[in-house]
Amino acid sequence: MIKLIAGAGIVSCLCFTPATLSAFATDLPFHKKATVAITISGVVKDAKGDPLPGISVQVKDSQRGTSTDAKGAFTIEVPDAESILVISGTGFAPQEIKVGNQTSVSVTLQLRSASLDEVVVVGYGKQKKGEVTSAVASVKSEDFTKGFARDAGQLIQGKVAGVAVVTASGDPNATTQISLRGSSTIMSSTQPLVLIDGIPGALNTVAPEDIESIDVLKDGSAAAIYGTRGTNGVVLITTRKKGSRAATIAYEGQANIQTIARKMDFLDAAGYRRGIQEGVFPANYDKGTSTDWLDLISRNPVSHSHNITVQGGNAQTNYVASLNVRRWQGFFLRSENEQLTGRADINHSMFDGKLKINLNVIGRNRKYFDAPNYAYIYRQAIIRNPTDSVYNYLGNWKEDPGGYNYDNPLRPIEEVSGESVVNEMRYNANIIFTPIRNLNLKLLLSSVKRTQLFGYAENNSHKASERRTGYASRSDDYLRDNLMEFTTDYTRQFNLHRITLLGGYSYQDVTAEGFGASNSNFPTDLYTYNRLQSGDALLLANNTVTITSFKNNHKLIGFFGRLNYVFDDKYMLMASMRYEGSSKFGANHKWGYFPAVSAGWRISKESFMANVDFINDLKFRAGFGVTGTAPTDPYLSLISMNYSNNRFLYNGQWIQPIEPVRNPNPDLRWEKKTEYNVGFDFAIWNNRISGSVDFYQRHTKDMLYSFPVPVPPNLNGTTIANAGEMKNRGVEILLNVDVIRTKDFDFRSNITWAYNKNTLVSISSDPRFKLANDYFDAGHTGEPIQVITHRAQVGQPLGNFFGYKTIDVDQNGKWIIEDKDGKPKPIGQATIDDRKILGNGVPKHTAGLNLTFRYKRADLAVNMRGQFGYQILNFQRMYYENPTVKEYNMLESALDKVYGKARLTSPLAFVSHYVEDGDHWKVDNVTLGYNFSTNGNKYIRSLRVYASALNLAVLTGYKGIDPEVNRLGPDAGNDSRDKYPTMRTFTLGVNMNF
Repeated sequence: MIKLIAGAGIVSCLCFTPATLSAFATDLPFHKKATVAITISGVVKDAKGDPLPGISVQVKDSQRGTSTDAKGAFTIEVPDAESILVISGTGFAPQEIKVGNQTSVSVTLQLRSASLDEVVVVGYGKQKKGEVTSAVASVKSEDFTKGFARDAGQLIQGKVAGVAVVTASGDPNATTQISLRGSSTIMSSTQPLVLIDGIPGALNTVAPEDIESIDVLKDGSAAAIYGTRGTNGVVLITTRKKGSRAATIAYEGQANIQTIARKMDFLDAAGYRRGIQEGVFPANYDKGTSTDWLDLISRNPVSHSHNITVQGGNAQTNYVASLNVRRWQGFFLRSENEQLTGRADINHSMFDGKLKINLNVIGRNRKYFDAPNYAYIYRQAIIRNPTDSVYNYLGNWKEDPGGYNYDNPLRPIEEVSGESVVNEMRYNANIIFTPIRNLNLKLLLSSVKRTQLFGYAENNSHKASERRTGYASRSDDYLRDNLMEFTTDYTRQFNLHRITLLGGYSYQDVTAEGFGASNSNFPTDLYTYNRLQSGDALLLANNTVTITSFKNNHKLIGFFGRLNYVFDDKYMLMASMRYEGSSKFGANHKWGYFPAVSAGWRISKESFMANVDFINDLKFRAGFGVTGTAPTDPYLSLISMNYSNNRFLYNGQWIQPIEPVRNPNPDLRWEKKTEYNVGFDFAIWNNRISGSVDFYQRHTKDMLYSFPVPVPPNLNGTTIANAGEMKNRGVEILLNVDVIRTKDFDFRSNITWAYNKNTLVSISSDPRFKLANDYFDAGHTGEPIQVITHRAQVGQPLGNFFGYKTIDVDQNGKWIIEDKDGKPKPIGQATIDDRKILGNGVPKHTAGLNLTFRYKRADLAVNMRGQFGYQILNFQRMYYENPTVKEYNMLESALDKVYGKARLTSPLAFVSHYVEDGDHWKVDNVTLGYNFSTNGNKYIRSLRVYASALNLAVLTGYKGIDPEVNRLGPDAGNDSRDKYPTMRTFTLGVNMNF
């Protein structure tokens, strides 16, 4: 007994039995039991009996571990007979073995099935999939799309229900586009929050070869713990982090060649001359040569990537280091992407595993040629006369004298120089202290610094320099993103109850700044953009000297907590709350609450299911959560006055006037999204079939929009305010099937399907901010048609095309439209009131089918996906399928009769004839690989070679280049006439482990 004395009285009495003291001492950080260690040896094999090298053998609840050698053998020292060995490896179901009185073990690992007991990453932690009560999807590295991948998005294309990953451009510097459960905003970002090992980043921050798993938090109850960053979902990328093992080296290399997936059928020289004979073009349009302009400015790109990973260490300290080198060519001449990414990850354990330190550094350098406007160059190539020549008889560039905004497409490629260099460094440290069992104190510190240096120069003879002698510019952007997060979690299990409590604090500080300058009239081309001061533009009346700079900063602070409760592995509850403040918000709304709650019932664990043998797991779950979206600009709530560049001379002195830029709005706040989700997870017939079904409804309130306001009293004619509402409802289905599972042959399939319905409920629910109509227009055709393409109207979904509906042509080839009353009308008599909805650019259905075959050491993966129930405005047909525009080349179909009646004679117009169904099914990736036996090799532990084809084939009725177009925002579905063509990629690769 220990007595605590205060003054003359005993104020407290603490009684400890010997057992209590022993238990207390066991949990002290520096306590070490006096036990007799046991040495265990063993062999790990697969179902075929082949040894498995590189398999992790870990002592449960300890940092002690090793890995199997080339023959699948291992030796490990365990503390005592009560120890449990955890044997695990990528692609295999883990096993736990109690040591007991054994000194040697033989283990056979089975291929992993899609089990509800897998561990998935959730916000600020991990959970068994069977205990997750929210809509969370997980894709492991062995299930990634194989072959060429430009970023993390392509690794999961078609594999996650409700997540649409679109590759809308063939540009080697472009990234994939992700949308999750439809659009929930009008003005704010639609991209999900991407976290790499808990640190904000992008899909291309880390090399795809270095990613271990990708987890997607789809619903509000899962994402609410990220507050104002979670509305569009959260993508959690986990990089490779190996435990202690013998030192190994892994090499992954690939080389690929690309071809344009599809070309539009423009007239070649022979077809152009046929058009001259038919009177479509004047006779003098035949320039006497034959030139394939697109072929002239393009190539079949050859690219290669290399990734080397080194790892090793012991039970106390281990490391993983990787180096990734890419050199990717683009379809157009000089377009390229060179990238070097390095990563080092060090883990250290101290005080018998109670203190763990992780240090991670990622460095990335990307360089690319970014000088010419390839979209404009592409347009010039397809519209230029195919009978014209590149050079005139003097050897100079051949230009068109007609002045039709008609340029030689090769000239801007060769007469400019420019380079963008992006450097990014990411430092982060994780410190985990476990003072007593099941209590973890975690500190995360990170700093991300990114710089981009850009230079551009036109030589003295460049066409754009006709009124000046050369032009050059230089700019430099800098971003610093500092993050500190402190979390505490505690797990307590007693009887049939298990409780996990999480609490945390987050602080993020982001600063962006930049500088730019330009000049012209240089005495020489030698300096390009490296000596701007030598230009003489200041001496010209129309000088082109510019100097710009900027800086902005925003901060985000969050306090959050979460409770997870499990009773008897049958009943589960999760509740979380985040209290978050942002400097982006107005003075009256700096802080907000983001609650979430979800529950699960594991029906398969109930006694009445005991005799239902074919059901392995069945879980019902339901959740509710509130997330937000912050404004993109950090100062939208504040009044802004800038000095104007329009100076004037007054009394012999130049005056720089002040002009208003933005009205203040102290009520500016986050867009708030509430979401309900109901779902089932299941596994049947010995886990042969597993999957999930989810039903959801999202309601976004306080959407941001720029409203017109009177001047005065306002200084500016528009104010950004929260006033709109939007709904999304949908269904998602995921199905995994082990069709065949034998020793020599496996056949697995993964099927996804999702449906989403979007409705704009209101543009303004605030009486202070109103529009004259219940709609706003979006999208634009560009010159020379110059009309809007979309209308977002209350009660309708975003993405509606809005224009004239054509139903016929008259005998002279003029459009006949359907007027507002549904009656035929010549297009020349059409009024603005005759416009109507022509379709929608957002797919209602998305689907994926992924097939995996293995026969002994050979494997084949086929990935397919599709989008259905949407339309596309084909800009190339709209502009180049009209024979009245004779100044430019045109599509072969321009010479066809419209509706089988007459050749078109109407001027260029945006009409429904060019709005096509975009339904398509893509054979997206086919990869054939072979794993060579390396049993007799002393140095090579594994060797795999493969061949892969990406974007192999598409089944569609769409007449454009690719039905996979932009699907985000109110103008979704516009297929630009200047879009960088998509590519088909053929890859040869090798994976080696030493």
